[in-house]
Amino acid sequence: MLLVSRFRVSDPASFTARVRRALELLTAQPGCRAGTLARSTDEDDRWVLTVEFESVVAYRRAMSPFPVREHVIPLLSEALTDEPAMYEPTLTGTGGEVEEHTSVLAQDAFTVRLGEASGPATPRS
Repeated sequence: MLLVSRFRVSDPASFTARVRRALELLTAQPGCRAGTLARSTDEDDRWVLTVEFESVVAYRRAMSPFPVREHVIPLLSEALTDEPAMYEPTLTGTGGEVEEHTSVLAQDAFTVRLGEASGPATPRS
């Protein structure tokens, strides 16, 4: 799983210090593979934090320890919210080789709306 959080930053020094601490905490968690903070080359106030996890379970467990909830969750709550934050890898490439990943999403993942876990109240046409 890939966590992608975009930020609009007015104080880069303070922000990078906070992200450094967040990355120390997250990447120390089992199942967290890597994390990267990157700054836009087009807009100097735009930043993106990406963190890769082995699975959804690893992501959820990594977010559970108190220090993570104390430092990371408040930071992530400041991310821009106009796009989704969690992504599932489909293809990954290393050394000229590309690996295809099987989706862990349910077959009806994009057809069931909030509140319809047991099925829609009225059938959709």
